[in-house]
Amino acid sequence: MTAPLSSRARQRVVVVTGLSGGGKASILRALEDLGYEAVDNPPLTMLEDMVARGERNLAVGIDARTRGFDSGRVMEALARLRATPKLHTELVFAWADEATLLSRYTESRRRHPLAPHGPVAEAIAAEEAVTARLRDNADLVIDTSALPLPGLRRLIEHRFGVGQDAQTGLAISLISFAYSHGLPREADLVFDARFLRNPHYDPILRGRTGLDPEVGAYVAADPDYAAFLGRLTALIELLLPRFVQEGKKYVTMAIGCTGGRHRSVYLVQTLATWLAARIARDQTSGGPGATWRLHVTHRELTRDGQELTYMTDRPGPRRDAVDLDEGARSSPVQAQEACGNTMSGNKDSGLRFAGAGREASHRP
Repeated sequence: MTAPLSSRARQRVVVVTGLSGGGKASILRALEDLGYEAVDNPPLTMLEDMVARGERNLAVGIDARTRGFDSGRVMEALARLRATPKLHTELVFAWADEATLLSRYTESRRRHPLAPHGPVAEAIAAEEAVTARLRDNADLVIDTSALPLPGLRRLIEHRFGVGQDAQTGLAISLISFAYSHGLPREADLVFDARFLRNPHYDPILRGRTGLDPEVGAYVAADPDYAAFLGRLTALIELLLPRFVQEGKKYVTMAIGCTGGRHRSVYLVQTLATWLAARIARDQTSGGPGATWRLHVTHRELTRDGQELTYMTDRPGPRRDAVDLDEGARSSPVQAQEACGNTMSGNKDSGLRFAGAGREASHRP
């Protein structure tokens, strides 16, 4: 049994909602494994009473099936909980695109709770409409369309695990990706590395990845690589402290190339090494980056089944996967911070600004 919180610790309350089949049940199970008391689908009128009586961190699942469900009433209850100083309350919204949800319901042969006798597509659209306000106001939006379930569990562990409760430092996520598979929806900043020389055209390097030193050396030999990396680190040095001043708790930076296996992976690894050294220096000197946390994802390597390359600041990945939802089979997951404009890539310059916002996405 998990011990009660100390008198000085704030109780953490995570309200998990989203689309049916989007992964809510898997998120609750992951939180339960982290020591949270997890309750799925209680009557909405019980939410605040459950929090008041709880002695442990609490995870509560609420969705369109919940008795008395109304997105406005959920937001009002959250506002009251967030106004309570002893609580740290967050809203997580899990979803997937329509094609993925339809596939999951077809494979599982289960009925959508909002359409027990009707078309699933209509039920998905209806549920999107009634939960739109919750998605727009969520602290964390998780798209479960593109990463395997172990990635979802690691994401939850990274965000809500032991030691994360009291941390106030900036959490920095670095993602490598392939433009052919679309931009990461969660990215705050996106950089394009496709102008650099491509190891894919070297038959010796084609089958390797940016984690290989020889691939890295090939990319770094590009005549513009050093200048690009220098400007990139200078921009990040400028932006991260300003993000902290703005009150951001999470920032996601993505670097893309054609296949997401060589140039972007090497650049993300290089930036991760640089940021880790910066954090270590600030921890010694008491600098502003002393409390920053770093999280690295190589999205396409994960798609290819190379799970050990999905790296975090935690030990290696867990492999005790379970089904995503009662009505859905495991499919990939990405995390999206619910704020911020997008800086997206341009093949000519390597960088451009865009006000596309959090829903900017380019699908395969």
